Amino acid sequence: MATLVDIAVSAAINLLSALIFLLAFAILRIQPFNDRVYFPKWYLKGLRSKALKMPEPELIDHAGLDSAVYLRIYLMGLKIFVPIAFLAWAVLVPVNYTNDTLKIAQLVSNVTASDIDKLSISNVPLKSQRFWTHIVMAYAFTFWTCRVLLKEYEKVASMRLQFLSAEGRRPDQFTVLVRNVPPDPDESVSELVEHFFLVNHPHHYLTHQNGHLFVLSLVYCVNIYCWGDLWEMVLDIKDTSYFLDELSVATHPSVSSFRLNSKGLGKGLVMEEAKCGSHMVVCNANKLASLVKKKKSKKNWRDYYQLKYDRNPLQRPLKKTGFLGLWGEKVDVIDHHTSEIEKLSEEIEEERERVLKDPKSIMPAAFVSFKTRWGAAVCAQTQQSRNPTLWLTEWAPEPRDVYWENLSIPYMSLSVRRLIIVVAFFFLTIFFMIPIASVQALASIEGIEKRAPFLKPVIEIKFIKSVIQGFLPGIALKLFLIFLPTILMIMSKFEGFLSISSLERRSATRYYIFLIINVFFGSILTGAAFEQLNSFIKQSANEIPKTIGVAVPLKATFFITYIMVDGWAGIAGEVLMLKPLILYHLKNIFLVKTEKDREEAMDPGSLGFNTGEPRIQLYFLLGLVYATVTPILLPFIIIFFAFAYVVFRHQIINVYNQEYESGAAFWPDVHGRVITALVISQLALLGLMSTKEAAQSAPFLIALPVLTIWFHRFCQGRHKSAFVKYPLQEAMMKDTLERARDPNFNLKPYLQDAYIHPVFKGGDDDDEDDDLSKKLESDSVLVPTKRQSRKNTPAPSRISKASSPSLSEVVKDGDP
Repeated sequence: MATLVDIAVSAAINLLSALIFLLAFAILRIQPFNDRVYFPKWYLKGLRSKALKMPEPELIDHAGLDSAVYLRIYLMGLKIFVPIAFLAWAVLVPVNYTNDTLKIAQLVSNVTASDIDKLSISNVPLKSQRFWTHIVMAYAFTFWTCRVLLKEYEKVASMRLQFLSAEGRRPDQFTVLVRNVPPDPDESVSELVEHFFLVNHPHHYLTHQNGHLFVLSLVYCVNIYCWGDLWEMVLDIKDTSYFLDELSVATHPSVSSFRLNSKGLGKGLVMEEAKCGSHMVVCNANKLASLVKKKKSKKNWRDYYQLKYDRNPLQRPLKKTGFLGLWGEKVDVIDHHTSEIEKLSEEIEEERERVLKDPKSIMPAAFVSFKTRWGAAVCAQTQQSRNPTLWLTEWAPEPRDVYWENLSIPYMSLSVRRLIIVVAFFFLTIFFMIPIASVQALASIEGIEKRAPFLKPVIEIKFIKSVIQGFLPGIALKLFLIFLPTILMIMSKFEGFLSISSLERRSATRYYIFLIINVFFGSILTGAAFEQLNSFIKQSANEIPKTIGVAVPLKATFFITYIMVDGWAGIAGEVLMLKPLILYHLKNIFLVKTEKDREEAMDPGSLGFNTGEPRIQLYFLLGLVYATVTPILLPFIIIFFAFAYVVFRHQIINVYNQEYESGAAFWPDVHGRVITALVISQLALLGLMSTKEAAQSAPFLIALPVLTIWFHRFCQGRHKSAFVKYPLQEAMMKDTLERARDPNFNLKPYLQDAYIHPVFKGGDDDDEDDDLSKKLESDSVLVPTKRQSRKNTPAPSRISKASSPSLSEVVKDGDP
């Protein structure tokens, strides 16, 4: 069991490490050649600002709402734990310390304890009336935490709505992702999507246009004729002095054709250019993306060897073609990579043609654009078909948030994939208990000496003992957790989530569950069982739960060491950015030839919500659990929240370039995890009270979890809808204001390339990308449907190879 001296040694080591990291950062950051590592936002946004002086509205404009709200998590931690710490130290610490229970237990039951544990609830004797103090404090801590949570939920929900209303035009505001489009033997996916949305969203669905689309604001006469099941619409227009490239009329689904009588327009007829856009079918371009990535890698290696040769022209670089250059034919590396690049270029061209021509490469999904935000909101938030498993719609992620590889996964396979991942995550969590138990073996020198006395001469050396107990357990646990976020992200990608934000949120959820089970419960249970092994052997079976109840608070010392390693030294290491610094200078030396290469070598990174947020939540859990049990842990948590807030505020303003903007959609998850921590703390205290034989006071704790869960349901019902739905009132207001400010804005050029797969967009590789993009788009024409129910449906499609007649042709042939 770690003592005050061990904790002091650990604090000294971690504080020294943090100071070294900060000193190194202070020196490296002032070197001009490191600006692209420590201040990449200067180059991305042309802004240099002091991190602590930027107000929140300016921070939102600079880094986005996600980053600003992420910082509020640290502030929320300070708002919760600073008052709780003052109250706990003023009330609970004196109540706990003025007893001698643990001193007697060490003499009688051989229970391992230290001076730190005398400040915990373990030092309160059984059946003591002092437990009423802990119960009252538990209620006070719960009510204060819920109050802060409610205020933050209200504030963040208000910030989100304000951000969405003030935000500029973005493609995802007008676009809906449609999945599980039912197969049709007579029509392609593109034609089917067009027909469906023109029939079910005729006034809001946007269509492609070859030329300019004009809408007649005033028509003198519209005649509709019916012959059996065929319809014909005749528009009498009385003036053709206005030049029109093309006229497209959205008619009833049963209208088979229309004729236009041109006899002149009356005065005052207004003609408006319509806002037009598209739908974009989803292609399986994963193989093409892999080839493009491979070609880019080959280019980087060729550039590296070319620079190496330029520095030493007397010797051409040679390399064996086998694995890692260990065997095989020795070739000229530059020529070899050049030939490989040429081969890949041919493969890329062939794959492009296959994607363009092969119907199997078209997935039953599409990005559908609408004329207004209101139309997109109605489509995204309603059921489209009688069959709830078909024509599934959801808000499209913003283009940079789309995870393109998962768009090719069939929708019906998602349930099977998620079941597989649930089973895999279960076994991962269970088997990870083994290294957790090993870590806990290092957390108690006394426990090791009891089972391995031959190590006693070495570990009894004072400094080694302090290092082992005060520093080594925390660093060992952190090392075990290094590769876990990568594994969980791979699992999330296998599940088939379609956006980077949803991938990170799912990974964060699993990471949090893992931390609760393995780091928290695993550390407590395995540590307690090992530490009290001698007592378990000598005690009767009915006494074991009591021993565990006494031992659980004793693990606070282990978590203190972990907080110092991860929350002090770890956060200081974040600001140093040692890995990006090394990689940037290696790239700058071996790969950079132009200013563009230098920009690509700059990797500002992002917040990493999937790793950062669960780590924060672990501190919320530890703080809430130990607030009434071992208050000495609270100052260490407060230092973490304050220090992390300063560091990450600096990183967000000067370094990180967020990959996406979700409008703080993650906040319901943050709120729910704090509530989970609160309930766990209440149940843990209730279980601990039961081992203390506090029969009179313990039942009063039963109401706390019930009230907390009710509070959570209230908050979710009151505020969660702001994070999952877009109010139609807000959408209409935004559309109206935009039409008033910019009535002539054309959505077609704005939306036409927004949701094209990145490998189809123009780049340094090929000029054919733009051509392919255009081929994949649809134009607003009359699509002759192959269905027997209707002969023609007004729908935009270039894939159908049909085109609507030009106005001149209509005028020539339209006169009766």
